[in-house]
Amino acid sequence: MKIHPLTHSEELLMNILWKLNSAYMKDVMDAYPEPKPHQNTVSTFMKILVEKEFLTTEKQGRIFKYSVAIPYLDYRSFVLGNFINTYFNNSGAELVEYLVDQKLIDPSKLKDFLGSKTSEVITNQEIKDPVKEFVKEITSDKKPKKKEKKKEKKKKK
Repeated sequence: MKIHPLTHSEELLMNILWKLNSAYMKDVMDAYPEPKPHQNTVSTFMKILVEKEFLTTEKQGRIFKYSVAIPYLDYRSFVLGNFINTYFNNSGAELVEYLVDQKLIDPSKLKDFLGSKTSEVITNQEIKDPVKEFVKEITSDKKPKKKEKKKEKKKKK
């Protein structure tokens, strides 16, 4: 399933639905923060989210029950991948370097995130390689790999 980017308003609505997992319009309106938009506005956004395949609908009598079709973690990975691609030249290592430079990540705590033993001394070079591999792994797009395999099979024939 292809994930499309969401507008700010759509993302706000999806955050509510991700918390609820499935809901009726009344439940969504109750969960919406103040100032609440008009119900017709929310209904329009929900129809758009159904078209973008973020939500599914189930008719129950005269009303619809909306359920989440794309989990939060899948969308978060999609957004993070786009962010790294746009602002960090598709390099997770550049992102981590930036976070360290901005003092948002303590370099001494990186070893905890990477699962290193506390007794080992990690140099800057040793930190960058596992981080690069880790970020590449979580942000890699698996579809190009399939395409590459098909190309290799065609070359062998």
